[in-house]
Amino acid sequence: MSVRLEEINSANWYECCQLGLSQEQAEYMESNAVSIAQTKFEPTLKPYAIYCDDKIAGFLMFNSVKEELDGYWVYRIMVDEASQGKGIGKEATRLMIEEMAKLPDADKIVVGYHPDNKGAHNLYAGLGFVDEGDRFGREMAVVKYI
Repeated sequence: MSVRLEEINSANWYECCQLGLSQEQAEYMESNAVSIAQTKFEPTLKPYAIYCDDKIAGFLMFNSVKEELDGYWVYRIMVDEASQGKGIGKEATRLMIEEMAKLPDADKIVVGYHPDNKGAHNLYAGLGFVDEGDRFGREMAVVKYI
């Protein structure tokens, strides 16, 4: 299995919009179409298609400027329901961390998610993100020092 990231462009944006989550997972995340639209108004957001063996399998997005907690924030990571359970999300997140580590003064990555989102919790905990007790509305924020 070969996982890679490719910036959203005119050739892949629509296919990313067609990806889906389970009904339960969709409660926790905006659609990819909304996320891609958001990047047109917030140019510091960097959207990527996740490819697995040259097929689009997911979407992710992060901010290229520091925000709360003096860290770079992950905005979205999703893997299409049909492609889940294969390690694609974990490998894509690892690749994203490598990209984010290239940002100026990158020493901290932060991601927020709903505490009931067990899939997100398992993903981030498995990659070394720790809960330092920060909360933003309904979401908890976890941190990875790089």
